Amino acid sequence: MQQDSPRQVLGVIGTSGSGKTTLLEHLLAQLAAQGLKVNVIKHSHHDLQFEPPHKDSARLRAAGAAEVMVGSPFRYAIIHELRGAPEPTLDEQLARMAPADLTLLEGFKTYPIDKLEVYRVEAGRDPLYPHDQRVVAVAADHPRPEGLRASVAWLDINQPQQVLAWLLTHLKKTSAPG
Repeated sequence: MQQDSPRQVLGVIGTSGSGKTTLLEHLLAQLAAQGLKVNVIKHSHHDLQFEPPHKDSARLRAAGAAEVMVGSPFRYAIIHELRGAPEPTLDEQLARMAPADLTLLEGFKTYPIDKLEVYRVEAGRDPLYPHDQRVVAVAADHPRPEGLRASVAWLDINQPQQVLAWLLTHLKKTSAPG
């Protein structure tokens, strides 16, 4: 990634129903309580709806605005219409974000970034980690499988403090010079 300052980025991947969002909520609350600024980019394959069609901002977008910013004393949002243009790359999306200590990505399974997989047997789908060398940790609901490469950290999804401790250690390792 070519940016003015290096950014800490970690993908959080897993199949639907594995608990990614629940784990992210816990991690975000704990990281924020420690004074870290954390951004999140959530990838979706669905059309995103942010406001009811009758609201002014939606009407202005429908009328042809390329971008609409909605602001208040509490937050602001920029809604950018692609209108047939390609989806922005991850680098382009990261460049639009404010600087942070860490940016967590939910989704982005195919991007060449370090990833934490959230995996639950009960979700009924195959894990991603056996086929993705960029998975550096797995938070799962079962014991570590035999034969898994030693470089993958195996974490208990039911012990979110363990996942947080791993994440903080991982951040220190990946931010160290050299």
